[in-house]
Amino acid sequence: MLKSKLFQMILAMLIVLTLVLTAALFMWNYMDKKNAAPPAAANTASAANTKKASATEVKEMTYQMKDIITNLSGKDRIVQIGLAFELSTKKARTEFEQLDFKVRGIVNQTLADMTAEQMAGSKGQANLTSTLISKINPILTEGEVQQIWITNLVFQ
Repeated sequence: MLKSKLFQMILAMLIVLTLVLTAALFMWNYMDKKNAAPPAAANTASAANTKKASATEVKEMTYQMKDIITNLSGKDRIVQIGLAFELSTKKARTEFEQLDFKVRGIVNQTLADMTAEQMAGSKGQANLTSTLISKINPILTEGEVQQIWITNLVFQ
């Protein structure tokens, strides 16, 4: 009888320990997801903290790339995309114009690694723009890309 009670006690303790560890794991994951902001949200938050510029100033600090056409990853599909890059300063825009060829290369490589499904919807487009911002900003010395607007997007 003692052996069976001892066995029941150990079994009950193992079950309680398993439940506590499972609950701790779920709480850990929940808290981690709650505190982590997605890259697009972080970029939007930093843009919101800056001083509001007039429409004329925004236009002066924006560079447009029209009709970028490239193959997508996977099936035989292509994308035609137009992008508007909002930069932090006028000097950054001038530098951006001079580095146009590098930026086009980054955009083409990024698009070539993506599928149409990955770019579909607002989340896919937000992911694309945040990826481009994180790849383009390191090559700029006079400022940074604050926001990228997708002005045209066609899949074929």
